Amino acid sequence: MLIQNKYHLSYCSNIHPGEDWEQTYDSLKTYLPKIKKQVSPESPFGIGLRLSNVASLGLDEGSNLKDFKDWLDRNQFYVFTMNGFPYGNFHNERVKDMVHAPDWTTKERLDYTKRLFDQLAFLIPEGLSGGISTSPVSYRHWHSSEEALDMAFATGAKSMADIVLQLVEIEKKTGKYLHMDIEPEPDGMLENSDEVLHYYDTYLIPIATQKLKTVLGCNKETAKDLILRHITVCYDVCHFSLAYEEPEHTLAKFSKAGIKVGKIQVSSALKILFKEGDNEAIWNSLSQFNEPTYLHQVTEKVGNKVVTYKDLPEVLEQRSNAKELRSHFHVPIFLEKYDHLFSTQDQILKVLEYLRKNQFSDQLEIETYTWDVLPKDLKTELSNCIVREIEWLKSKI
Repeated sequence: MLIQNKYHLSYCSNIHPGEDWEQTYDSLKTYLPKIKKQVSPESPFGIGLRLSNVASLGLDEGSNLKDFKDWLDRNQFYVFTMNGFPYGNFHNERVKDMVHAPDWTTKERLDYTKRLFDQLAFLIPEGLSGGISTSPVSYRHWHSSEEALDMAFATGAKSMADIVLQLVEIEKKTGKYLHMDIEPEPDGMLENSDEVLHYYDTYLIPIATQKLKTVLGCNKETAKDLILRHITVCYDVCHFSLAYEEPEHTLAKFSKAGIKVGKIQVSSALKILFKEGDNEAIWNSLSQFNEPTYLHQVTEKVGNKVVTYKDLPEVLEQRSNAKELRSHFHVPIFLEKYDHLFSTQDQILKVLEYLRKNQFSDQLEIETYTWDVLPKDLKTELSNCIVREIEWLKSKI
């Protein structure tokens, strides 16, 4: 939905199973009308659409894409953002680090993302800009040396240059401005703002500039402007909270470097605050979030550095002394505290406060994809959970 003529606000449909197009479409037809009726009964309701590679291929078959657009128009829905991070199935099976596969070193990732952009260009209404969030190049632990990381960064930058060329052509033909939003996360090859800046300066801008100059015949300055226009950052609040970054400082760094934020993913991590005498209860509370589907990296700030543990089971087994830990488990954004644990909801509020003063993005997408794996007493009927998150966020804007 459009809030105060300034922000497009919705939730990411990766919360719903969607192995193929038929299943994805069924989920959208089941949940979207119920949610819209409660949060946006009189006005068009925006969608944060997630399509797996298989679902995206299915959407391209026959008249499916046109039929879907017709259904959106009839029911006052519109797509303004897409989640192109998870390529494969995202529910009911082990995902873990394979959420990054195939990564930006592969043709499969490039082909999938280009297809999504063609579909978004068709679906997005005239006059709106839109974006697709994507993996932060690759999963760090798949690359065992500095040389391997360097090669992955360079290969990723070459593929992203192809995306820039595609988006320049789409805007030329349709007038629609689209951007790809790189999403840093723990143990991704880009985890924090400094790594994002380094990637742009060392790989993306130099490598993509050469390709754009050759293909478009433009000068260096124009090429850089096009790269910064079409390759942006997805500011996932949960992920930057895990990097212990304050929004005001991070967003000011991006702005100074000319890096835009294409989308804000409004999400919240688990915060574990230890107090003497409560530790056993705290560990017991945290163990309720130990589940086998997704990666739940845990971070700890030690001095001026952030230490990342690969997954929650490792931390639960060690139970080492710490003052504070944060876990990559997307918990409901309206949740400030659960049992003996807290959330990073305060970071959402800081982002919104900064947004009021500096509108650095007009796209807000709630992303709590973990409803199926939350502790039992946090689960209620899914559409009601989504509505509660949307209403909470609306009340804070």
